[in-house]
Amino acid sequence: MSFEGVLPAIITPFKEDYSLDEEGLRRNIEFLDESGIVGIVPCGTTGESATLTHEEHKRVIEIAVDCSKVPVIAGTGSNNTAEAIELTKHAADTGAAAALLITPYYNKPNDRGMFEHYRLIAEKCDIPIIIYNIPKRTGIDLKPELMARLARVKNIAGVKEASGSLSQASQIIELTRGTGFFILSGDDDLTLPIMSLGGIGVVSVVANVAPRKTVEMVSAMASGDLTKARRLHYELAPLVRSMFLETNPIPVKTAYRIMGLAAGPLRLPLASMAPEKEKVLKDWIDKLGEFR
Repeated sequence: MSFEGVLPAIITPFKEDYSLDEEGLRRNIEFLDESGIVGIVPCGTTGESATLTHEEHKRVIEIAVDCSKVPVIAGTGSNNTAEAIELTKHAADTGAAAALLITPYYNKPNDRGMFEHYRLIAEKCDIPIIIYNIPKRTGIDLKPELMARLARVKNIAGVKEASGSLSQASQIIELTRGTGFFILSGDDDLTLPIMSLGGIGVVSVVANVAPRKTVEMVSAMASGDLTKARRLHYELAPLVRSMFLETNPIPVKTAYRIMGLAAGPLRLPLASMAPEKEKVLKDWIDKLGEFR
């Protein structure tokens, strides 16, 4: 598959008893399928992967692969390498196009451990591996020099870079030129500048709510129409900010409820959005209107 474009990191809808809403998940994927996105990413941070059981995790991937018209990039990361291999093998066997693996959280491995973690997963699993670097969640930052070493490992295809540093994104691109390794923005507000440096797209939260507009912005940037891309970036900017008024995925799951899509409750320790912040979010969703 081509990873160039918009890949929404999708939510996991629950029923009121906190069980998986399988039919709701299918409807949500159908809503996104026709918007021009190039793939979907289930079981990431936005999908509340931290509170899914292994059985639920695997079931979400199976449903996504079964019903999505676009390729599935399955979130299969863990701070336990053996567990990550198990989940990644399952995603490959199920038919996912690639796997997205977060850097090992809490353990805080040294560079050697980090390299071996990804090298072994890539060796054991016959599926393209995308690294997910998000230090504000994991407490560890996978630096450009180590990224460049990993870029030369077979099956390691690219990175979802969410360090929040344009300097770091630039250095990763600089150090991996000629390897085929790609960089996807992991921060909606930095998609345009990361693409200007050589990034190929975004794993997006806001694309759940405004998929067509996000696709339009990324497509304009990819085609070199900076004027149009910049205009769309600023049109989306207030909605992007509203997606992070509280910890992701609280706002996006609230947005889906407002929009009449399947959402359901959040699993503890995440809790519902503060009413005053929900009002701000609703105002921006209402303003999207036809551009959604």
